[in-house]
Amino acid sequence: MAEILSAIPTSGGPYFWAYMLAPQHHAPFFAWITGWFNLIGQIAVTTGIDFGLANLISTTATVSNGYNSTAGKTLGILAVILCSHVAVNLFSVRKLRYMIYTSIILNSVGILCLMVSLLAKAPKLQTPGFVFGNFFDGTAADEEAEGWGVRASPAYLAAIGVLMSQYTILGYDASAHLCEETRKAVRHAPIGLLSAIAVSAGIGFFVIVAMLFCIQDFDAVRDSPLPVLKILTDACGEGGGLVLMILIMLCVWHCGLFSLVGFSGEHPSSYADEDVQTSNSRMMFAFARDGGIPHRLHIIDARFKSPMRTVLFGAACSFLLALPVLGSQVAFNGTTSIATIGLYISYGIPIAMTLAYPQNFKRGPFKLGGASKPIAVVACIWVSFITVAFCLPTVNPVESHTFNYTPMALGIVGLFAFGSWFLWARKWFTGRCRNHCRICIRQLDFLGEEMVNRTDTNDSKRRHHRHERLKSSDKGSDKKSNIMVSRDFEVRQYQGL
Repeated sequence: MAEILSAIPTSGGPYFWAYMLAPQHHAPFFAWITGWFNLIGQIAVTTGIDFGLANLISTTATVSNGYNSTAGKTLGILAVILCSHVAVNLFSVRKLRYMIYTSIILNSVGILCLMVSLLAKAPKLQTPGFVFGNFFDGTAADEEAEGWGVRASPAYLAAIGVLMSQYTILGYDASAHLCEETRKAVRHAPIGLLSAIAVSAGIGFFVIVAMLFCIQDFDAVRDSPLPVLKILTDACGEGGGLVLMILIMLCVWHCGLFSLVGFSGEHPSSYADEDVQTSNSRMMFAFARDGGIPHRLHIIDARFKSPMRTVLFGAACSFLLALPVLGSQVAFNGTTSIATIGLYISYGIPIAMTLAYPQNFKRGPFKLGGASKPIAVVACIWVSFITVAFCLPTVNPVESHTFNYTPMALGIVGLFAFGSWFLWARKWFTGRCRNHCRICIRQLDFLGEEMVNRTDTNDSKRRHHRHERLKSSDKGSDKKSNIMVSRDFEVRQYQGL
């Protein structure tokens, strides 16, 4: 994905990659399917993060002071959280980059303080054998039932257990959705994508290990309605545990605000002061620009200088996606699980395009060299594996209240995406907007001489003259922009345009 992002830097992300990499006559189809899986996944991610935060608040209040939690009250907390995100995105956009700084501090220094506090205050620490060698199967619906580790195998248990880790390592396509506000995106956006994964995986691993070492009573933690809070309070006392829990809530709130934004720029100025949005709003903004969803969502509000309708639309869809919790928690879990599968399918399609149609893939400055094809093959196999694994039953025995509704949710999204294409979208959806042309050229311009394909190194004057004309094209008319597209390196990078 980082290699593709370096070659095709637009806020559309995976769906526009699919358009550029697919054969010309099939490009709109692949863009449509990828775009809708990515869109639904983006909305479901926001729902999952914010509803998870609402559950944390509700359960913490229940454990600490006897608060009577209900599905309706939790849904109300979710509405407040979503409204707070909308308020920040709409009314404080100019200062949103400072929120990014706050998020960095909370998710790095704050979490480091949490781990140190846990390890320092815990009355006792578990042994490495307990942390790395103890195996517990928690998939049995009750004490009388067998878990999947017994009924099937530990390998099956490991396969379905990957879901939570895979859900955490998600949303790093944000580096693509924000690349139009990033300087030198063809170089820095891929680094931002990879660093987001590395930092999340590293910090997450050490947080989990620290908490496992600090477990005081495993049975009590297992039976607690909020195991993390139980670990914190056992190690740091009730007051200290609540403080650390609030720190975790703040981190999750920022996570929902930016939808796991991957930082593409090297400096805050890498982001436009007036128009930095969350990942999903940027994806919707681009998809509306290209006609995938109503064009009105692409309009920039003159007062707030941001795609106000996109932000409101994303928040409203996230709230609607959480409504099944009023009827069934299991149905809600099946609905939100589409976040992981939907996004990874949208990631896998353009990667598969690079394997199927390598002649359409003209690499940017970030290259994997000989490892490119093997990594792409492994990525496609992995996406196929998790798509099947996450549809398997997770609780034994399988009954109406333990059934994994993920296949149904995935089927509904797939039916809509494919059905809408063959019924009406194929008649008018082209897959890209003319403005994408100037956007990609502008990103290439930031590279200067590095991206200009020249064979005559002595023709420096001619090279300088053409490079200056490229810079002026951004201020010129559409006609001038179209002329610039015909230049050799733009044609090489963006033949489809």
